[in-house]
Order: sequence, then C-alpha cells, then structure tokens
Amino acid sequence: MILPFQISRRLSTDSIGRILSSLLCFAAFVAACLPAQAQLFETKAAHAYMIDADTGSVLFSKDPDALMPPASLGKLMTMEMAFNAVKSGRLRLDDTFTVSEHAWRTGGAPSGTSTMFAKLKSTIRLEDLIRGVIAQAANDGCIVIAEGMAGSELNFAHQMTERARQIGLEKSTFVNATGLPADGQQTTVRELVTLARHLWRDYPDLYRYYGEKEFTWNKIRQLNRNPLLSMDIGSDGLAVGASEQDGFGIVGSAAQGGRRVFAALSGLKDDKERAEEARKLIEWGLRSFEKSEVFADGETVGEAEVFGGQKSGVALKAKGPVELFLPITNRDKITARIVYQGPLAAPVEQGQPVGELKVWIGDTLSQQVPLYAAESVSIGSLPQRALDAAKELLVGWLR
Repeated sequence: MILPFQISRRLSTDSIGRILSSLLCFAAFVAACLPAQAQLFETKAAHAYMIDADTGSVLFSKDPDALMPPASLGKLMTMEMAFNAVKSGRLRLDDTFTVSEHAWRTGGAPSGTSTMFAKLKSTIRLEDLIRGVIAQAANDGCIVIAEGMAGSELNFAHQMTERARQIGLEKSTFVNATGLPADGQQTTVRELVTLARHLWRDYPDLYRYYGEKEFTWNKIRQLNRNPLLSMDIGSDGLAVGASEQDGFGIVGSAAQGGRRVFAALSGLKDDKERAEEARKLIEWGLRSFEKSEVFADGETVGEAEVFGGQKSGVALKAKGPVELFLPITNRDKITARIVYQGPLAAPVEQGQPVGELKVWIGDTLSQQVPLYAAESVSIGSLPQRALDAAKELLVGWLR
C-alpha cells in the first residue's frame, strides 16, 4: 500500500512531496524550490532525449529543446507523409513516380550526396523509394516522393510543416524533403523522438522497413546507415544525420524484454562517437528502469485545498492506477510534486480536472499524471466562506 501525499500549498500554485527511496510511502515537506540534482547518466552528446515507448515517460533529457538543423533526420518527416498517404488509401505501395531532373541533379548521382542512384526520367515504385530513403537516406528518393505527392518539393515541405503541427511537433519547420542545408529548417531532439514514436505507433506495418539492414534495388546493394542495427541490442530503427552546424546525430529505437525506448542524440564529433554514445544511452535506458505501481486504481494520490466550500479540501485521484517508470537504483533521486492552481473555488465537481502529479528523476521531468477531484464539494455556509476569505487575506499578506 502506498500512502498518499500530504498537501502543502506554495504561492497558491503547487503542493510538494518527495518519494522515499523505498517507495513504500510518501512523506510531506515544504520547500521553496526543487534543488538541482545530478543526472543519472552522462553522454557526450550536446542534446539528447530518451523515452519509454509505451508510457512516454522521460528517461533522460539533456537540452532537448535546442533548435538545430535536422539534416537527414528530417527524412523521418518525409516518411511520415508517405506512410500517412498509404495508411489513408491516398497512395499504394505499388504506385510509381517519375524521376525529374531536379530530383536527379539535387539528390541523385550528380549531387554527390546520399542517393539510391535513380535514373533520370525513370519510374520507381513507392515502396522502393521508401526503402531507399530509409536504408540509404536517399535524397533523390525523397524528392521523387515529394514531387509525386505535392507537385513540387517546396509545396511538399510546406505540407510537412503543417503535418508536423498536427502530430504535436510545435517547433519543427521543414524547407525541403531531404534535410539538406536550408535557411529556416529546424527541429529538436525532443520532437524527433516524438516523431519516431508516432511512426512506430501509427504505422506498424510500415515501420518495419526501418529494421531492414540492407536494400537491393536496380542491382545495387546498399547497407542501412543506422549503426544500431548491427549491434546486439534489439534495435530496429531509425535514422542518422550530420550537419556542419550541429555535428553528428541519430534517432534510434530498441526493444528488449517487453520494453522499448526511443532516443535522439545530436552534437557528436563523428560517426564512431555517435554510434557508441547512442548504444550506451539506449542500453542504459533498457536495463536501468522498471515499472512500479505507486497508486492503485481508485487510490487517493493527495488532496487539494478548497476555498469557500463545505470542506477545506478535496481528495485527488488519477484515472486508473498510477504506474511510473522508476530507476532500479538511485531511488533517492526521485522527486514528486502535486501541482495545481489553488485553492480551488467551490463548488468542485467529482471528476473535475484539478492538476497533475509530476515526477522528476534527478533534474529531468520524467512523468506527468493528470489528477481529478475524487468527490464533489459544494459551496459552504456564509461563515465558512468568510473564514476562508480571512485566511486567504492573511496568506496573501504573509507572502
């Protein structure tokens, strides 16, 4: 049995509790702020972000919202566009597209960039284009898809950005389909992980292409550029990229023992360091956490103060059990707070959204669980309301 938080309101905005290292109970305390804590893992990457695939729990975070050029990692969004068209029935994998001169010169053999060596004016099946883009980061394949779907690469890039907003990528902006250097093209490692998880969840039949270690087309055999696929860590995706501005980057996923993680890293000095840092982070994420049920279904998580009600507080519950991914060791690095705007003004209805249980691992905000009123609290009598008003006035004066 997990004992609930005791609530302590600070500046009318939050209540604070600390998860004890044994996680057998929650002890209350009041603090002005959360002290900074060391990360549980260290990486050479300038920016890194990793989540548990099933729950979205953040397992590691290092400057995850810094804007950077996507380079070839932007091709993940190009694939999202193609996958979405196939899933919706707008396109079929057997549909063919023609290689334009722009696609051939900008991304084909004359370009000197990553290519699937598509011939000028030839026609290529969409499935082959997808596999070429995923395995070889083929720039010609990206442009052919873009022109086939939207008439021009520029128009396709506008659609990429619009689609990115629809799936929750608020900062990512795309100027072309390839990720080749272009002013205004940007993303973050957090949003790349969000995109990768979306590809896995929404397109399971197409996501499998990311796990192909090689692709032979037009008698040309090409190995997948993702170094994680050749490591014995359960990896099945996704992509690598490099830019002069931000160094070497990678988005990877691996699954072991019924668990899967997604990770993105950038700002590494070369492909060797990129591969090694990604492997270490992913392996650490897979072995260093376990799921724990800290509150059973229907169990009270804490209490929020109520102003002007028949009761001075209302119990808070989640919808269903509260399961958290927690480090197997270093449990003393876990900090939890119940955050809400308060005191709540009566009346409060049962099931009303109130706040969130926020859990930090070190200085990383790992998990956020919505909390709801477990009961209704009606408006109190005139003397009760007057007393609450006097308390608020005193609290405001003390602040």
